[in-house]
Amino acid sequence: MTETTFESAAAPLPQTRHLATDVPGPRSRALHQERTAHVSAGFGVTLPVFIDRADGGILQDVDGNRFIDFASGIAVTSVGAANRRVRQRVAAQLEKFTHTCFMVTEYDSFTQVCRWLNEHTPGDFDKRTALFSTGAEAVENAVKIARAATGRPNVLVFDEAYHGRSLLTMAMTAKVNPYRLNFGPLPGEVIRAASANPLRPSTGAEAGNAAAALASVEQTLAESGPETFAAMVIEPIQGEGGFIVPAPGFLAGLRKIADRHGIVLVMDEIQAGMGRTGTLYASEYEGVAGDITLSAKALAGGLPLSAVTGRTELLNAVHTGGLGGTYAGNPLACEAALAVFEEFEDGTLLANARSIEAAARELLEPLVEEIGAVAQFRGRGAMLALEFADPHTLQPRPDLAAAVSAACHAQGVLTLTCGTYGNVIRLLPPLVIGDELLRDGLDVLRTAILQTASSAAPAANIS
Repeated sequence: MTETTFESAAAPLPQTRHLATDVPGPRSRALHQERTAHVSAGFGVTLPVFIDRADGGILQDVDGNRFIDFASGIAVTSVGAANRRVRQRVAAQLEKFTHTCFMVTEYDSFTQVCRWLNEHTPGDFDKRTALFSTGAEAVENAVKIARAATGRPNVLVFDEAYHGRSLLTMAMTAKVNPYRLNFGPLPGEVIRAASANPLRPSTGAEAGNAAAALASVEQTLAESGPETFAAMVIEPIQGEGGFIVPAPGFLAGLRKIADRHGIVLVMDEIQAGMGRTGTLYASEYEGVAGDITLSAKALAGGLPLSAVTGRTELLNAVHTGGLGGTYAGNPLACEAALAVFEEFEDGTLLANARSIEAAARELLEPLVEEIGAVAQFRGRGAMLALEFADPHTLQPRPDLAAAVSAACHAQGVLTLTCGTYGNVIRLLPPLVIGDELLRDGLDVLRTAILQTASSAAPAANIS
């Protein structure tokens, strides 16, 4: 892979937390006022600061504040928000052309991205790949492919699932507010089954026991007829649902059920894949390969690119012209993806993800015993979460998650919340974050939890 010399004239961004003003600062507040005058109110924002530069584990805003990045653009900038290789490859491509549409005239970077994914996604079988622009596109095209290959209509999805914001993927997503609220009617032929949430198991199931959840899945299939299902779509670690690692054996059990009924098993690795969990794909931990694996988010280091990779007989079951999109596999995004692949070659990023987990467990996992309201610390690699709940009833405490996150923001650490009840803080630091910077951010988070939990009022009733 040829590299083109490209260096920014700006000085390196210091990898330290720094607060020059209140958060948000005056320039960010002014820009946010302008935003409200021009941008749809349908877009939310976690922290209303305007970013001027980003690199490594730091985001710097227009007021000169430097934030420790525990979000990575929701698991997108795993190799850093200004990765040198990504900049070099994209800059070189910009000098050639920005677009032709791969369905009109071809370019080799599209093919080379497909080649790498065919070689690196789980599954010891012959594969083909189709490229798109967004995660939701990948999910919808996986459903299209499964339906074309099987001739069946139904799609099985799971509690706590998140698959996107398009009309079909909204129907596949479990959480109503904000994702499905006011947007119906939604497509039919999407049927939801129980997941294997170890902390909050399905009614009547034993915590941490996958068998009851699998029995419920079988029952759900039987109610509609297993022969009517084209695909079952599962996140190996559920993202927006709360960074839920399924009970051991659940994914393997789904693999057996899919095989028994001729259903296409789709692994939605859009958030958990591309090294986030310490392996290239999270499903590797369970030793389970989907018939189709979905990649996006971190795939192209911040440029829009997604992929559907799967068994050749499935990907080639679609008639010519049935897959595509004007921007699908844009050449700039493909070059960025090839740079990301280069970053993974020596294994350092995967090792970093595992080191991030070790440091976070050391500092945060003891809070489960120290603070009753911290119900669980969970996750893998650099995809980690803390769930807040009443220690006696497990009633969710979204108020605590929001308060802790706000305290972190005020101290220059960007954190995100998630979960069905909004009671989970999720950590998604870039895989290139330095250990000292990481531990500084974790210390801020730990202190915020200790201070917030000690002064919090009792849980309010949450219906």
